Amino acid sequence: MRIMKLTMCHLYPELLNLYGDTGNVLALFKRCQWRNIQLDVIEHHMGDKVDFKDVDMFFVGAGAASEQSIAVHDMKNIKANLKDAVEQGKVLLAICGGYQLLGQYYQGKGGTADGLGLFDFYTEPADSHFVGNIVVKTEDYYLVGFENHIGKTYLNGLKPLGQVISGFGNNGEDKTEGVRYKNAIGTYLHGPLLPKNPKLCDEIIAIALKNKYNIANLEELDDSLEIKAREHILKSMGQK
Repeated sequence: MRIMKLTMCHLYPELLNLYGDTGNVLALFKRCQWRNIQLDVIEHHMGDKVDFKDVDMFFVGAGAASEQSIAVHDMKNIKANLKDAVEQGKVLLAICGGYQLLGQYYQGKGGTADGLGLFDFYTEPADSHFVGNIVVKTEDYYLVGFENHIGKTYLNGLKPLGQVISGFGNNGEDKTEGVRYKNAIGTYLHGPLLPKNPKLCDEIIAIALKNKYNIANLEELDDSLEIKAREHILKSMGQK
């Protein structure tokens, strides 16, 4: 039997690893494993040599402002490689602080810090925290998660990941949540995101398989537990 292999690069796990978001990596690993797909997870740390030619997907998690400022300084060394990967259609998933880092700049109590500038959006400080469960409608399905951020992100015309049904989203004003460009996704949804949203998790795997092996179909899994968890969250929020 042919063994399919994918490679994920976890960017700066020593800095950007709040709110249990490493669970996103675990969800991808397990949902690949259950399908007999080998997912190799490599880590890119501060000062590491840049070699992304065999990477199929990238993940960057959340971090406090101090960790973000450290990470973005080193991320400038990988910007060109990361941009090439995104333009090639490789998967990039960035959560909360990692999402903010991809923009032009982000402001906090300590002032304004330059982002990576991979995309033309920016983040400014809100007057209070945006915190709580959130429901988002994408083009194909609903996402549930938990948001906890004080930044207000404005997309400058970029396509959002989805529209807020309940919660705050990017800025609490325009009902947008996250950003999506090709197969790059930025979002404020913690939880972690992917265990609660198996459809998005499988979409990421399917994209990587299509890119590497030109395989369009993905074996279905039993998501009954995930569905029950989602139903509980939606019920607690008064959503059907």
